[in-house]
Amino acid sequence: MSYLPRWTALLMRNVDMLKKMACLALAIFLMSATQAADVPTDVSAAIIAKLKAARPDMQFGAVESSPIDGLYVVRINGTQFLYASADGEYIVAGEMYQSRPGMFVPVKDLAAAEIRKKMMSAVATKDMIIFPAVDKRRGALYVFTDVDCGYCRKLHLESVPELNMAGVEVRYLAYPRAGIGSPSYKKIASAWCADDPQAALTDLKNSKPVPENVCDNNPVAAQFELGHQVGVNGTPALVLEDGTLLPGYRPAPELLKMMGLN
Repeated sequence: MSYLPRWTALLMRNVDMLKKMACLALAIFLMSATQAADVPTDVSAAIIAKLKAARPDMQFGAVESSPIDGLYVVRINGTQFLYASADGEYIVAGEMYQSRPGMFVPVKDLAAAEIRKKMMSAVATKDMIIFPAVDKRRGALYVFTDVDCGYCRKLHLESVPELNMAGVEVRYLAYPRAGIGSPSYKKIASAWCADDPQAALTDLKNSKPVPENVCDNNPVAAQFELGHQVGVNGTPALVLEDGTLLPGYRPAPELLKMMGLN
């Protein structure tokens, strides 16, 4: 049997994903441009002049507003940043965090979270394996998962039932860590292609075999690529509805607190 139709379909999915990423990159640029436009020209000029006088060896970029009045974000050397006072006299290097229920969130991740939120909401629910809330849905949690991951199994067997009982819909996306075409890929793709994907995924997470069935046009490759784009580098990787990325296993009570549902 020829694999050309399957890989042609996967290629087309990746082309669509690249188009989405181009739009999202534009959104990030426009967001940054808006923040820079909010900074008065004289303030921006004063900060850059002071910093250049102190460190002429550095490349200073745009001056942007920050969540704290009188404190500004200054891009340096392309990818790094400082916080500076309005006159550039004082600078702070390091992370700024926002306090949220159950966690501190790096401020630099807030813009990325907004973009990540749009990316996740663009995924069709029919392409996910969903474990719904038992009664009224109060929230949703996206989970990038691998069937050969111990903590993915722990999350599925211990946390997911409790989350469902608390009104959280768990939306699984495939992330075979060994890569496309690997044995892990074939197993997880078989779950997505099964007549009962929920049961097949649960069986795999209980170390039970499922019949190999890698169907054409399955979404695993596209979801694996999406995982890379949103910052997944291990499993399980959890994404809240607001776009916050949480790497690793979390018990249900902790997740409910983070989601404001406890």
